[in-house]
Amino acid sequence: MAVRNPADIRNVLLVGHSGSGKTTLAERLLFASGAITRLGTVEEGNTTSDWTDEERHHKHSIHPSVMHFAHEGHTVNLIDAPGRADFVHHAVACFPAVETVAVVVDAGRGIESNTRRMMKIAEGRKLPRIIIVNKMDNPEADLEMVVERLRDVFGPVCLPINLPTPDRSKVVNVLEHDGSDAEGDDALFSSVHESHQRIVEQIVEVQDDLMTKYLEGGDAALEPGRVHGALEQALRDAHLVPVCFVSAKTGAGVPDLMHIIASLLPSPLEGNPRPFILKGGEQETPYPPEANPEKELLGHVFKVSVDPFVGRLGIVRMHQGVLKSKSDVLIGDTKKSVRIGHLVKRQGKESAEVEAIGPGDIGAVAKVEDLRYDAVLHASHDLDGVTLRPLPMPRPLYGLAVELKNHADETKFSAAMHKLMAEDPGLVLERIAATKQTVMRGMGELHLRIVLEKLKANAHIELLTSPPKVAYKETITSKADGHHRHKKQTGGAGQFGEVFLRVEPLPGDHAEGFEFVNEVFGGSIPRQFMPAIEKGCRQVLSDGAIAGYPLTGVRVCVTDGKYHAVDSKEIAFITAGRKAFVDALQKARPVLLEPIVNLEVTAPTSAMGDITGDLSTRRGRVQDTEMLDDVCVIKALVPLSELQTYANQLKSMTGGAGAYAIDYSHDEPTPMNIQLEVIAAYKPHPDEE
Repeated sequence: MAVRNPADIRNVLLVGHSGSGKTTLAERLLFASGAITRLGTVEEGNTTSDWTDEERHHKHSIHPSVMHFAHEGHTVNLIDAPGRADFVHHAVACFPAVETVAVVVDAGRGIESNTRRMMKIAEGRKLPRIIIVNKMDNPEADLEMVVERLRDVFGPVCLPINLPTPDRSKVVNVLEHDGSDAEGDDALFSSVHESHQRIVEQIVEVQDDLMTKYLEGGDAALEPGRVHGALEQALRDAHLVPVCFVSAKTGAGVPDLMHIIASLLPSPLEGNPRPFILKGGEQETPYPPEANPEKELLGHVFKVSVDPFVGRLGIVRMHQGVLKSKSDVLIGDTKKSVRIGHLVKRQGKESAEVEAIGPGDIGAVAKVEDLRYDAVLHASHDLDGVTLRPLPMPRPLYGLAVELKNHADETKFSAAMHKLMAEDPGLVLERIAATKQTVMRGMGELHLRIVLEKLKANAHIELLTSPPKVAYKETITSKADGHHRHKKQTGGAGQFGEVFLRVEPLPGDHAEGFEFVNEVFGGSIPRQFMPAIEKGCRQVLSDGAIAGYPLTGVRVCVTDGKYHAVDSKEIAFITAGRKAFVDALQKARPVLLEPIVNLEVTAPTSAMGDITGDLSTRRGRVQDTEMLDDVCVIKALVPLSELQTYANQLKSMTGGAGAYAIDYSHDEPTPMNIQLEVIAAYKPHPDEE
């Protein structure tokens, strides 16, 4: 397969709320283009994109799936991303791979929580957006109201680029309308003529000379090539968000959508520059790649999967240069190159081997174990410092304390989790020293339930789970002085060290959360013992001073001390520093901090009172409420510890119709009654000198 011309490539990411029909739409596009010969369905579990066992079982997308089809001389790389809140991180990870984000909206349900989230992230990444209103054949759906709500929520830049006919069996292309009013009654709502005028006026606004031509001579004065260029610019500048209508189930509107993708959406040559950064020491400079096959190699691994037949696959978006089979590449800042053995194009689970992947295209590197998520591929040490601008990835906050049912599986469990975490950037396994628990963290209850199912089905590992203890932090709220004299005589050479120090709070946004300052004058403590005192202080950071939790937000200033010419040793000042630090901490009004999360709940308006009342019992603070027809959106700040059982409670209050998403906000002092309970339950280890 020859390297494709970047001008003929379209990279599109399908996102949206769960149930909006993204997978069905992807299947319909593949079928209509001839890329597949049989139309699969989600219900039968035979679609091209939802091909894993867990996706077939649960009947919804869990992982992004990469597909491609050809239309009107263009190659369209299509990524079907999951829409449930538990898997939204997979969708976010795919944003750097595309020029266009297509947000799919269910015509019957309108704007939902994930619709807003994806639109906001795409706007923040300066990615052109298109809104696809699916299920337009639903007779209960008020399509005109859907457009009005889109314009209310996302701005007047949202304009229909086609309109459904009265019988909802096809669409009328607004942009390619001839400008006359002859077809004004051919649409279900609005007027094709008026819609054409609105969208042309929106496009020409981005270029002053084009606007002048339009005002002087109307549509007839506009050259098609100039209009296309202005349309591309309007998409890049977020001055236009086209809205189009389809029915993925019946195929209505799909031919026009394919034409829009091929003829109007930006190519890799026309999209906004990729957000790469070149790091050199403390300096960072933008590095906008060029989709040019002659430029040096630069690609980005936006997904890693472990295929049971092919092995580890790194799904790569090539940004410049050509990646060839049997070539040597560098991964990130590694000094040693790796050999690329196999390059493939993915069509769901199917792989077709290719010789090269050119700029702007998406392919996969097979059987390279060093590949990891978010890695940058290049072939020159000049690009060792190139990284992607960080993505707004949600933090994995939902946790389960896990323990092996059979402890003989420990080695097998470690290998299985390593594979799962390589595939899933939202999955974390950590040992919490403060609580002495191993905690598996993910995006929600469903996310971790599927991980547990995979461990059992694929690796035959069963885990015992329980709610994790809250991962509090400790900090101080005032200045205080501490002192300790360490003196030990054992018959031979003794140990002696005396330390006076002061602690004071650091700002909450301090990068490390700890500072060590030497304020000793006159040589009361020789300079060579300062690292030992700092080491003793840092020993306290992991276990805290009042309840055994990590300590943060503290500056330590060593002010005075004493030493002995013979007996003073490093170990003596480590001990003296540690105990002086603990002495000061206990006088500095220490407090426990608990994680607070942003909670966004989308539910029927009839459940709004129950939800807000329940949040108040969970120490939640409602920040905003919004009524969207028969749906309400509630935003609140809630302690993470209060949300362990929230999924089941929300399901009960809303009859299964509610959904929520959480993201870390900040840490706050714990209420005194809870703090006293935690401190009372703490049993410190005996202090060994």
